[in-house]
Amino acid sequence: MSAQRRLDAISGQLSSTSATTQSPGLQKILEKNPDDIVITCATRTPLTKARKGGFKDTPTDELLIHVLKAIKDKSGINPDLVEDVCVGNVLQPAPGFVARSAVLAAGFPVTTATSVASRFCSSGLLSIQTLASSIAIDVIDVGIAVGLESMSSNRDAPPPMSETIMSHPIAKDNVEPMGWTSENVARDFHITREMQDKFAEMSHNRAERAQKEGWTKDEISPVTTKWIDPKTKEAKTVTVDKDDGIRPGTTYEGLAKIRSAFPQWGPTTTGGNASQVTDGAAAVLMMKRSTAQRLGQPIIGKYVKSTVVGLEPRIMGIGPSLAIPKILKKTGLTKDDVDLFEINEAFASMYVYCVNELGLDIDKVNVRGGAIAIGHPLGATGTRQVVTLLSELKRRKQKVGVTSMCVGTGMGMAGVFVSEA
Repeated sequence: MSAQRRLDAISGQLSSTSATTQSPGLQKILEKNPDDIVITCATRTPLTKARKGGFKDTPTDELLIHVLKAIKDKSGINPDLVEDVCVGNVLQPAPGFVARSAVLAAGFPVTTATSVASRFCSSGLLSIQTLASSIAIDVIDVGIAVGLESMSSNRDAPPPMSETIMSHPIAKDNVEPMGWTSENVARDFHITREMQDKFAEMSHNRAERAQKEGWTKDEISPVTTKWIDPKTKEAKTVTVDKDDGIRPGTTYEGLAKIRSAFPQWGPTTTGGNASQVTDGAAAVLMMKRSTAQRLGQPIIGKYVKSTVVGLEPRIMGIGPSLAIPKILKKTGLTKDDVDLFEINEAFASMYVYCVNELGLDIDKVNVRGGAIAIGHPLGATGTRQVVTLLSELKRRKQKVGVTSMCVGTGMGMAGVFVSEA
């Protein structure tokens, strides 16, 4: 069976019938009010394979400087008006020093403050929520929310834990590698290797198509950087303009041949059906609608609301299955009001479970592929998904998007956005 026919078959199996009626919450979130928190510019770097790809020799601060300059240039915003930059990050040592220094080096004045937001895989979305809250209560008028991670430069390893934590029956689970949690989800909820590999195939096929069709071009700001040839050790100047983790021509048959990555915990999670270790950054420019209108900034989207949940660390991957219903309830929406979902593909096991458990139409979920294909730069993913969501909603001339991700240590986060482009 061809990859496209298999995609169609999966879609037919998992699609739910869309409701013809609209929920009471839909009309409310589509209203336009002066105090709405809006996004006037959104962009990201390409995502590249950690320690192998285009950014393997690019320091974290350089990635941040680039994405900040890209927002400044793309939006035409006067940098003197930007009062705060909030950077979502997980792994960078002393991230506050890096953030503040990079903001200044990117051409923003000393009056632009900085902060760092960190909640593991949702750090990018947390940075958006943080700035939205500050803007809503008039702490600032204009800010930039960033998600950032160089996994080439920094390793993801928990620090040594105290005896108190290691003797606690739940807290001790947080030191276990994420592969263990993936196998727990697969075992507890009967997610087979076959199901995971089919979803992984779909992610790669969709990402390959989106790249070939040029759908992602308006998301990406190319980066000119230094790259050292691993064979000759020669430093070269290269321009990275596309995601380099996508494996063209990926098939289920090929994925099925990959051996288990964590045989000590289970047989289903592999390097082919899990998210890739990745470098990248993304950013959005935010302000109230009234401010955007006064400044002549084009409004491309609206931040509606976000929320977070907690759950057992051992099955942290199912976080979106809890966070999405919570955000829908808080906004008065139903799943059928939502045009597109972006759910981070940390592992195919959790992705399969969340889609099935929520009864989502697979043709509305990760339609440009996800982290299995393009990668998961931890702190950047939450912001990257919003950039992708707004771009695809614009392309389809649709309105409502939900973004969500599972979060290490047992959490989930979700947010609702409206396209106005």
